[in-house]
Amino acid sequence: MSASAPGSVLYSASEENLDTAGHELRSVFGRAIRLERIGPDLGAVEGPSIAEVAEAASTGRMAFVQHLAVERARLAPGAGLADVVAAAVELAPPGADLAVQAWASGSPKAGYGSGEVFAGVRDALAERGTTVGRSGRELVLSVCTTERGVVLGLNRTADALCDWPGGRVRLAKGPGHVSRAEFKLEELFGLVPLDLPKGGNAVDLGAAPGGWTRIVRLRGPQVWAVDPGDMDPRVLGDPGVHHVRTTAGEFFRATDLEFDLVVNDMRMDPLLSCDVMLEAAQRLRPGALAVMTLKTGTHRPLETLQRCRQRLGARYDVVFARQLHHNRHELTVVLRRLRGRRDNVAS
Repeated sequence: MSASAPGSVLYSASEENLDTAGHELRSVFGRAIRLERIGPDLGAVEGPSIAEVAEAASTGRMAFVQHLAVERARLAPGAGLADVVAAAVELAPPGADLAVQAWASGSPKAGYGSGEVFAGVRDALAERGTTVGRSGRELVLSVCTTERGVVLGLNRTADALCDWPGGRVRLAKGPGHVSRAEFKLEELFGLVPLDLPKGGNAVDLGAAPGGWTRIVRLRGPQVWAVDPGDMDPRVLGDPGVHHVRTTAGEFFRATDLEFDLVVNDMRMDPLLSCDVMLEAAQRLRPGALAVMTLKTGTHRPLETLQRCRQRLGARYDVVFARQLHHNRHELTVVLRRLRGRRDNVAS
């Protein structure tokens, strides 16, 4: 792989899937693009613009890229904190609505941490009259420390895919949380604008102990929590939660309810989980959304995703598919129930 040039698109992915993200980039933009591995979870691509890569990820053509930035400068390994701060300040447009995001890829021996980088850049820009934040601004100035040097980027936040440093969304478990699995759904709902139902009926497949049920209930629908296992008593104390101690298949064979949302975080072979979602589609109103995780593992995840897309396409449009920060060896997928009947389900 050749070294990238200023203007290259930096992309983050989970460490185990950085190569998979590169394969996706080549499948979308052609084998002539140039890729460079900068850190264990950070790469650079020359060829497409950041807007083109962001569009491909946002429309579901790529699932393993988590965060994007445009490389503007790179400092050699061993660059001191003062040099990093000076380079970042030089990149910052005067008076810009700017977020500063600092993170590390791998375990660089820089002698300073991401917190020190942020503080140094923030204080230096404040002296220039520029107030910065960590997120929620029009532009993002990125500073990523790696074993191969310090990479600096500047781009529109709208093209970054995620308004967190390197796409590393940090959610803290509070007293009301039931399980860490909730973070996956919270991250999705915070990242993607979805037209979720504010009432009606939802079903949570493989619900125990009830984390996803709790998050869905916060949006308004009554939830049928389907799982032979036990639910957290705090979740069952909500009168809008109906625990059904059975399997997903038995539930759909017995119910005559129609649902406005289906969610599924079951630990199951991904193709079998797709079959469950095809069965669920028969009780999901046309045009309604479904959310599932595909437990792809680490062996050929891109091939698994492609097979699942084909199978799900019998009854759904795949509107979003991405490995989120809180996913582990899995993908979060958002589906929309087709409005017409298409029952030629692939076997």
